[in-house]
Amino acid sequence: MLRRRAPLDPETIGRVEPGELDRRFGAEPTALENVVSVMRGLGFTVLEADGASRRVRIRGTVADAERAFGVELTRVRSASPAGPVVEHWYRTGGLSIPAELDGVVTAVLGLDNRPQARPQFRTVPAQAVSVSYTPLQLGEIYDFPMGTDGTGQTIGIVELGGGFAQSDLTAYFSSLGLDASPRVTAVSVDNAKNVPYGDPNGADGEVLLDIEVIGTLAPKADILVYFAPNTDAGFLDAVAHAAHATPTPTAISVSWGQSEDQWTAQARSALDEALTDAAALGVTVTVAAGDDGSTDREKSGTHVDFPASSPSALACGGTTLEAVGTTVSSETVWNNGSQGGATGGGVSDAFPLPTWQKTAGVPVAPSGGGRGVPDVAGDADPQTGYLVRIDGKTSVIGGTSAVAPLWAALIARLAQALGAPLGLAQPRLYAAATGFRDITVGNNGAYQAGRGWDPCTGLGVPRGQALLSALSSTTASEAADNQAG
Repeated sequence: MLRRRAPLDPETIGRVEPGELDRRFGAEPTALENVVSVMRGLGFTVLEADGASRRVRIRGTVADAERAFGVELTRVRSASPAGPVVEHWYRTGGLSIPAELDGVVTAVLGLDNRPQARPQFRTVPAQAVSVSYTPLQLGEIYDFPMGTDGTGQTIGIVELGGGFAQSDLTAYFSSLGLDASPRVTAVSVDNAKNVPYGDPNGADGEVLLDIEVIGTLAPKADILVYFAPNTDAGFLDAVAHAAHATPTPTAISVSWGQSEDQWTAQARSALDEALTDAAALGVTVTVAAGDDGSTDREKSGTHVDFPASSPSALACGGTTLEAVGTTVSSETVWNNGSQGGATGGGVSDAFPLPTWQKTAGVPVAPSGGGRGVPDVAGDADPQTGYLVRIDGKTSVIGGTSAVAPLWAALIARLAQALGAPLGLAQPRLYAAATGFRDITVGNNGAYQAGRGWDPCTGLGVPRGQALLSALSSTTASEAADNQAG
């Protein structure tokens, strides 16, 4: 990962075109050429060199890597974030870079290729729950804007494992009465493929959940599913490829993550930079806030999930929803206890408080004023979960993994109605209180829900039509200000 030419703040700079992003905020061409030259001189094969995303992807032997970066690589076995024990490369020794690249390279990822993230979903046998909803029903409950269906929008989905079969999608969408199956395309990143495992409780559950929620709620959008290795480098490459794709997507849905404490500082910074690129390009990246309450699986204290904690991500928390038809009888913070899961949320130790949260009432973290998580919410409790089809079987799935694609579809429909993408949506969303139904009951462990923003469900759940009206008003006001200026 290479240094930017100039700092980039999508909130103050606003939306930029892809070519402008490269020219103003990408890597210096001479720096990119220098990195490529040095790496080739050290025996590496250069697989990809992209100035806009500031990435140079290389391949070499273990001996090449040890010599170039001053580390020792060994094969070890350890538990992955998702649970299974895996074999992977592990590096020891202080990471260094060739002297010629000092001040140019900001991160070197992929030397340690352990699985980096876990999918944020929980599966329940369909017969074990008394309440479940199809995505269509949730779109009605949350009042998604009428007359919108995702036409003209592109939605990316990041997946770090698993796969889907078109037969599952065709059968599922047909069962919901959709006129035609949405357009879904698998995209390979770093040689990863769309490979269904045949296990509904594994990564296939994440993949099909994401596609089926987005495909149902934004059926006319083009859906691109980016399959990448579950490593820090693979995660970064997937986000970069999705954000810099042509056409630029309206939204990217990410339902994978891990406690921000379990990331190296350089990996966390590199992925945050990729999310910043996305926001500057006009992409709204919706990210699951985690399914393990305020501890996020850490042994003590409060922790938030990354990449949800990135200020460039729209962090999505979870609720327990009870409704009959479109009438909501109860909606509270999702918290089924340590074994049943709870919405992630809290205050980041890695990222400062963004300007758009300064008046939201975010608690002060031990490390100082940190970014509050989540921003928004939606149904996530598996006991009131999403009725989907996974590997030929009907399942009910919950978790904040379901909320990220729900919001990605809503963002696409809002953009369709507004005639423009939302990009870094938070400043406008935090100013659009009438577009949300506040969730004031429940807790996720250390944090209690209350009036206004809270570290359990953020601003609350969407009132889609009202949210569109609020955003339309701000768009008209901004246009009038610009014309007057």
